[in-house]
Amino acid sequence: MPAVVLVHGLYHRPEHFDVVAERLRAGGVEVVVPELHRGSLPADTAAVQAVVDSLTEPPLLLGHSYGGSVITGVRGAGHLGYLTAFVPDTGESAATLGGASPRLQDAIVPEPDGSTRLRPDRAADVLYHDCSEPLAARAVALLRPQAPGCGRGVPTHHSWKGTPSTYVVCGRDRVIAPALQRRMAARCTEVREWRTGHSPFVGRPDLLVDLVRELREPVLQP
Repeated sequence: MPAVVLVHGLYHRPEHFDVVAERLRAGGVEVVVPELHRGSLPADTAAVQAVVDSLTEPPLLLGHSYGGSVITGVRGAGHLGYLTAFVPDTGESAATLGGASPRLQDAIVPEPDGSTRLRPDRAADVLYHDCSEPLAARAVALLRPQAPGCGRGVPTHHSWKGTPSTYVVCGRDRVIAPALQRRMAARCTEVREWRTGHSPFVGRPDLLVDLVRELREPVLQP
C-alpha cells in the first residue's frame, strides 16, 4: 500500500506533523516524516529521495512551505501535494519566487554563525495566528534554528511537470501571500483553497488528514 511522506518547512521539525501522522497511522496508513535541516536544498532533497527510494510503492509526497522546493526535486512519487508551498520552475528558488513575507522577516533573528532563528512571540503571530494558544505554544516550542541558504537553493529536477499534483492555497497565510500561492498553484494539476493560516497541520489537522486520505486514492489505483 502506498505510504505518505510529509515534508516540513524551514524552522520546523517532523514533530509538527505528529497529530496528522498519528491519525493517519491509526487508520492503517504508513507515514514517514523525514528530518530536514541537512544544511542545503540538495541535501534536504537527497534525504527525502532516500525515503522515497526505500518504499515499495510510489508514495503520496506532501511538502509544506519550503518543503515544496524539496519535493519538487524528488523523483518517484505517485502524487505531489503542495501545502501553501513553493513550486519552483527552472532556475527558480523559494527566495526568487517571493520568499518570506515582511512579517516573517521581522520575526527572524540572525545568529553569529550565519544561522537564523525565530522570535517566539512573533513566530506565533505569523505561523500559528489561527491556532489555539496551547497548540501555538507547543508548535513554537518545537521550532529550531535554520541553516543559511536553504531558501535560495534551486531544484535541478521539477517533478510537478510529470507527476499529478494538488496545491492547497491557505487563504489566511501570513508567510506566503495567497496571491503568490495562487500563481504557483497554476502549475499544479488541481487546486484547493482553505481559509486557514500557514500551519493547518497544527490548527486544523482534520483538514490535512482528510486531504491525504483522498489524495491517496488515485495512488492506490493500478
